[in-house]
Amino acid sequence: MDIVILIPLAIIGLFALTLILGSFFTVSTAQVAIITRFGKFLRVAEAGLNWKMPYFDTVSGIVSLRVNQIALTMETKTKDNVFVTIPISVQNRVRPERVYDAFYKLSDPVAQIKSYVEQVILGHVPSMTLDEVFASQSSIAAAVKQELDADMAAFGYEIVNVLVTDIVPDAKVKSAMNDINAAQREQVAATARGEADKILVVKKAEAEAESKALQGQGIANQRKAIVEGLQASIEQFQKAVEDATAREVMQLVLVTQYFDTLKAIGESDKTNTLFLAHSPGSVKEVSDQILESMLIAQKANS
Repeated sequence: MDIVILIPLAIIGLFALTLILGSFFTVSTAQVAIITRFGKFLRVAEAGLNWKMPYFDTVSGIVSLRVNQIALTMETKTKDNVFVTIPISVQNRVRPERVYDAFYKLSDPVAQIKSYVEQVILGHVPSMTLDEVFASQSSIAAAVKQELDADMAAFGYEIVNVLVTDIVPDAKVKSAMNDINAAQREQVAATARGEADKILVVKKAEAEAESKALQGQGIANQRKAIVEGLQASIEQFQKAVEDATAREVMQLVLVTQYFDTLKAIGESDKTNTLFLAHSPGSVKEVSDQILESMLIAQKANS
């Protein structure tokens, strides 16, 4: 008799325990649960411990409220007929107040977002050249974000950010761009080298001109000093020998200078062998030629 009573009690207790256990459920942080009753949406359960009516209510799905990143790769053609591949990262999340729309209105959010991104990219990039595409990465990302944010808001999604991470042209185009860049840099370097060589040549010419000018000035000063010295010697000699003429004194000075020069040549250890006429008649002939040249030059100057 006791066994007959205990069995129904055990069944009732098990049923009650099932009801209790089936009535409570938990939802993790940054998630919400979709509760339905007989297939119809009932409510959204927040994170933590929740209650539902057993056997009537069902947890139909879990929706994450975290930021989700979708990596897409778009291929299109630019205005100058260059095919480029554009990697795009779309960061999105479900709006907490629009969980119903995000869960029920879209069957494949990733495919929907990809379609919108393709539409925006095809509306912008084909009207730009390759250089403009490289310079407009941020503006392309901003345009994609603006379009996506407006379109996906109706489905309960918020576009947090859109990143155009790179612009990848065809390998041959990329190689050609590198060659063009290298050629331009080489042209700039060649121009710089040419300017440097030009400066060196100009400075060298200026230095040579200045050197020759100084050399000429030095020779002129040297000749002036020689003339003044000769003049002083002639005057002193005439004072000592009153009957001597200026021509005779000049011949004597020239002969002295002639023998001094021969002495200097002979004392140099690097001098080659020289054959010079040194008889009195030859010396007089040399002095006469020098005097004649000096007189001719004096007449020409006057």
